[in-house]
Amino acid sequence: MSSHPTSFQGDVVQALREAIESSIESSKAEVSGSGGHYTIEVVSPKFAGLGMLESQRLVYAAIAHLMKGDLAPVHAVDKLKTRAS
Repeated sequence: MSSHPTSFQGDVVQALREAIESSIESSKAEVSGSGGHYTIEVVSPKFAGLGMLESQRLVYAAIAHLMKGDLAPVHAVDKLKTRAS
């Protein structure tokens, strides 16, 4: 995986997980990746009755601050899966 320049200090995988789990009620997030590219899977009862796009929008809203700006630590979410628990 290529490197991605960022000014972020810390563990990006942990930051993504914490942002999702603190924003989406009763969620459990699994995050992997590096170099600005990540794979995310989120399970939450909050997704029950929502369509795929609606649930993915909740995840993107939770991590938007990690994707904003030229030196953001997250360049792309290569794969995003959501499901209701």
